[in-house]
Amino acid sequence: MKKSIVASSGNVFVDLGYSQDEAAILQMRADLMSDIRKFIKTKKLTQAAAAKILGVSQSRVSDLTTGKWEKFSLEMLITLVTKAGMHVKLKIAA
Repeated sequence: MKKSIVASSGNVFVDLGYSQDEAAILQMRADLMSDIRKFIKTKKLTQAAAAKILGVSQSRVSDLTTGKWEKFSLEMLITLVTKAGMHVKLKIAA
């Protein structure tokens, strides 16, 4: 069986069949979660220390570090990124 290679749209969620609007939100959530995980790793924080900085429970940090993106709204992730000392900017591209 011959397999064909399909070029990515640039958004894995679109490639998985989500609508453009839903895929955009999912991509933003994934990017923010990645930024928070990088923050925790770079600072060499324990989950308990990260929880204190982010103002959430250790179990919520565990959810973040294990990629349970469905448990976090875009709004909540923006709040956590801000508490980590980062700034969020939304860019619109044509």
